[in-house]
Amino acid sequence: MKVIETPKAPAAIGPYSQGFVVGSMVVVSGQIPVVPESGQIPEGIQAQAEQACRNVGEILLAAGTDYSKVFKTNCFLADMSDFKAFNEVYAKHFISRPARSCVAVKALPLGALCEIEAYAEL
Repeated sequence: MKVIETPKAPAAIGPYSQGFVVGSMVVVSGQIPVVPESGQIPEGIQAQAEQACRNVGEILLAAGTDYSKVFKTNCFLADMSDFKAFNEVYAKHFISRPARSCVAVKALPLGALCEIEAYAEL
């Protein structure tokens, strides 16, 4: 196993890694929409979905792969009424149309509106 770590995505806010390479697979920890340079979370679901997608993308790149190789995601929303707006942003990035789960949760870290974890092939 190889730990993936990049300053282009937010540092872990707990006892976990940004991601791992295991064999020919990359596992990306759940990414909330923290802007790495400022540590801030943008306002609104579209801006947050965009930043969460960017964070996943940067970890994929650091591992040596990209969105086109993603085969599974798990998405978490603080409010299911954001589903349509989230999907509009998500579809621009996850071009491989991976298998996906998307659920609403009671709360996300730092008050985020969304979180995305991903599994990709190298």
